[in-house]
Amino acid sequence: MRQPYPPQTLALADIPAKRLIWTFSAIVFTAVVVLNRIQIPAPEGLDVHVFARINAVLNSLVSVLLLVGLFSAKGGNWTIHRGAMISAMVLSVLFLVSYILHHLFAGETTFGGGGTIRWVYYLILFTHIVLAGLSLPFILFTAYRALKAEYPAHRKLAKRVWPVWFYVSVTGVVVYFLISPYY
Repeated sequence: MRQPYPPQTLALADIPAKRLIWTFSAIVFTAVVVLNRIQIPAPEGLDVHVFARINAVLNSLVSVLLLVGLFSAKGGNWTIHRGAMISAMVLSVLFLVSYILHHLFAGETTFGGGGTIRWVYYLILFTHIVLAGLSLPFILFTAYRALKAEYPAHRKLAKRVWPVWFYVSVTGVVVYFLISPYY
C-alpha cells in the first residue's frame, strides 16, 4: 500500500540552499584533495589499514541502503525510503571521515598487479574517483528537493543521481578488494 508523500521538512529557500550545497561540496572536495597529499605518523600500534576495511564495510552498507531506498520508493513506502536514504548519507559522511584518516595515516598504496587486471583496476579507480567527486552536490540537491517536498524535481534528479551514487559505492568496495593485497 502506497503511503502519502511526507510533508515538507525543510524551509530553506533555493538560493541559500544552493550556496550552502556548492560551498559544502567545494570544501569537501578541497579537503580530500589537500589531505590526500599529507601524511602524518600514525599513533603507535594503530593498524592504519583498518580505515580501508571500515571504508569497504561502509560502502557495502551504503550500497544495500541505496537498494532499499530504490525499492521502497518504487513501492511507495516513503518512511522506509527516507530512512534508508538518510542513513546512506550519514554512512557516506562517516566514510569520508574514515577515508581521510586512512590517507592521512597510510598515504598512497601502489597497485602491484600487472597485465589486464592493472588496466581494469585503474579504469575502475579513475571512474570511481571522478564520479565520487562530481556526485556530492547532486546527491545533496536530490535530498534537498525531497526535504522541500518537491517530489517531481526530486524524482527527476534521483533517476540520474542514484545510479551514479550506487556505482560509486559498489566500485569503492571493488577497489578495496583489488588494492588490499598490496597494503
